[in-house]
Amino acid sequence: MSHNGWLKDSNVLAKDAYRLKNLTNLEMFFGKIVHELIEKILKNFLENDTVPNEDSLNKIIKNQLNQGFWESMNSKLLWEMKPKHYTMFHEIYYEGKLMSEKIEEIKYRLNVCMKHFLASHTFQEIQSRNKTEVFEFEQFRSMKWNGIKVFIVMDMVYRDLENNKWIIVDWKTGKASDEDRGQLALYAKYLKDKFKLKDFSEIEVRNEYLLEGFHKTYKLTRHDIENINFVFELSNEKMSLLLEDPIENKPLDLENFEKTIYESKCMRCNFKELCEMY
Repeated sequence: MSHNGWLKDSNVLAKDAYRLKNLTNLEMFFGKIVHELIEKILKNFLENDTVPNEDSLNKIIKNQLNQGFWESMNSKLLWEMKPKHYTMFHEIYYEGKLMSEKIEEIKYRLNVCMKHFLASHTFQEIQSRNKTEVFEFEQFRSMKWNGIKVFIVMDMVYRDLENNKWIIVDWKTGKASDEDRGQLALYAKYLKDKFKLKDFSEIEVRNEYLLEGFHKTYKLTRHDIENINFVFELSNEKMSLLLEDPIENKPLDLENFEKTIYESKCMRCNFKELCEMY
């Protein structure tokens, strides 16, 4: 529905869908700030061999959180005109406020995530320059799968030169999930194809859990790869059924998208306003 919604001559529905697509929530916004900050820290370390202190990093995160809150409360009209350039929290857009429980949770994450990053297994390895080779982060923003462009967020890729392994790292600011391993399997398939590796035994995938201060490293199995292939093909098939023109990525009319029967999901949905508007 949101395709081309950023264009001036697009229809009203596309504009509304695009605007709502750009809503964020407090947890997602915090995670985005942390991920972008870690990338800057790593690039700065690789270029200048310097590591900022924890307090200065926490201050940066806190200032950006405050800026996002201020924009959500005071810049609604600007966000509606340019939703990519301003922040609007889902909680404030639909409820008019942030719940105190969420604020306390984010305060806790703020107090521990940078501490755990600086002490993380991955960052300690990266500081051993003669043992690792870090690749440019921008190389890993999208991939081709069976001719389809898939946008990805691969946080970090480096080589462990001592053990001749490729390491894929995903920073997590929330709690561990059963889905984490499957997401990394998708990245591993891309890496194997891109660098023409012999098999998946050359790759290790790692989740760094910054909220709880631990990491999990996996060696992928044939089952992991078969499962991610199945999930991707199934998802692609379902999405294709909702397109009028797959080449132009033009969706079917709105009436072809059934409303969910699970109303509890509506509370977290960015697009629930469309159910009332159309």
